[in-house]
Order: sequence, then structure tokens, then C-alpha cells
Amino acid sequence: MRSCEDKAVKVFDAKLNSNDELYSQEKLLDLSVGCDGILSSLTDKLDEDTINKLPGSVKILSNFAVGFGNINIVAAKKKNILVTNTPEVLTDATAEIGILLILGACRRASEGIEAARESSWKWSADYLIGKQLTGTRLGILGMGRIGRKIAKIAMSLGMVIHYHNRSKLNADKENGATYHKELKSLLSVSDVLSVCCPASKETVNLINKDTLEYLPKGAVVTNVARGDIVDDEALIDALNRRKVYAVGLDVYKGEPNLNPGYLKHKSAFILPHLGSATKETRTAMANLAINNLEEFFKTGNCKNKVN
Repeated sequence: MRSCEDKAVKVFDAKLNSNDELYSQEKLLDLSVGCDGILSSLTDKLDEDTINKLPGSVKILSNFAVGFGNINIVAAKKKNILVTNTPEVLTDATAEIGILLILGACRRASEGIEAARESSWKWSADYLIGKQLTGTRLGILGMGRIGRKIAKIAMSLGMVIHYHNRSKLNADKENGATYHKELKSLLSVSDVLSVCCPASKETVNLINKDTLEYLPKGAVVTNVARGDIVDDEALIDALNRRKVYAVGLDVYKGEPNLNPGYLKHKSAFILPHLGSATKETRTAMANLAINNLEEFFKTGNCKNKVN
């Protein structure tokens, strides 16, 4: 995204990560000396200790993501550092991946791709029979922008939409979906579950050994939000027991290191965090992260602040 780098250099006296290097926290601190702001990505771990060691000149952390789980926003606020994100611009691209996860898991795409590459398949009436989406109940955990976009596409595929949110949406945003005040109620009707909620202290391991039991036997679980929301060991156990039929994951704990338990299941359809990975979306995200910095330094505030 050379155009975005050119924009950053034009607007600011910028130190670019031209080699796309994964900075250690120590190097990040070294590079921040003399800087007024940092444009961070999800791979930059700005925990409490790192934030407390930042030079006093740093007044804003502009995160290149809609999420901000890589930043301790409480520590940042205590140090009077504003944290911003890039909402809205990645909704469509991430929702597309959300639908891909649903299709890939339900229709046994991983098994089909492997068989096609190995030329090891022979058609028969019952070969790689999967789950049809038409008439299937889709439970959406977190009906924000991405959740609503997934719901809209899923409805066009004939799925019946249910959702759980912190609060009930108005009729226009619900668009015919059924609201469940309690998580247990949502999970009990979710033939397919799409995890779309933000990462927070309250949502860590929200999908766990206990909550997975609320799902109908043979349900499909997909996650396009954040890896911390799902307890991988519990989900793998549910796959082992056939409580869960298949999973579709674009995010998982410890990225990029995948829990080896998933590798034992051909029904695991897993992607390497591709949610926003289109040229159009990544360019829009980068430009918005730069705009957030510019707005802050011009006004002292930013509409996309998260703390």
C-alpha cells in the first residue's frame, strides 16, 4: 500500500516499517522516542508495561484494525494517551469471510479441496454430504455492523436469523431477525453459530465447555471476530465428541500457531485471519488510521477513539 505510506510521509515526519518487520516491544519503545503518535497493528503488543514505558511525547495510538485487543486501553487512558481504531471500512470484507466460513464448514470444503488436489475422490450419491444452508437457523453472537452484514447475506441464502446482543436492535436493523436476551437461548437454536462480538474481558472464553453444551447436537461453530472469545480446547473436545459437526475459523488463540487438535479434524475449515484482506479494505483502513492521527493533532480529539 505504497499510496498510504506516501500519504503518511506527506502528512507527518513518519518512521515507516518498510520491511513489514514484526517489532519486539523493546524495538517499538526505541522507535517511539521523539514521536508524538504511533500507528499500530494487531501484532504490536502494547500491554500495560509497554505503555507505561512509552515516552511522554506519545499522545495517541492509532490502531490499524477495528479491534484493539493488542492495546491496554485502561493503561493508555491513565497515561492520557488516546486510542483509536478503524471501524466500518472493513465490514463488507470481513462479512464475506464470515459467510465463507459458514459455507466452508457446512459443505466440508477442506475435505473436498484435499480430495481434489490428491485426485483421490470418486463421485457417488453420498460422497461428502454436508449441511445445506437453506432453512438452517443461524445464530449471530454480536449483531454489530459485521454481524448485520452476515445476517443480510445469510438471509439471501435462505437461512433463518437469530441473534444475541447487549441490547435489542430497532426493527430496521433487526430486519426480521429474532432477538435472544440470553446467550443460552441463542445457542439452543443455533444450527450454525457465527461469532461476531468484540473482544473484551467479558467475552474471553465466552464459547467454552459449558456454553457449547447449549448448542443443538451437530451444530457448526464459526468465528470471524477474535480468537480469545473461543476456548479452543473446549471446541476441539466438542468436535471429538461430535457435539459439534464442523468449525470455520478465521481467528484463533495464539495466532499464527494453530492448536494441533484442530488438525485431527477434516471438518475444521480454518483461514489465516483474512477478514479484512482485500486491497480496497486494507487501503481504506490505513488511510483511516492516518486520518485519525491527523484529526487528533488538529483538534485534540478523534471521533474513532475507543478510550
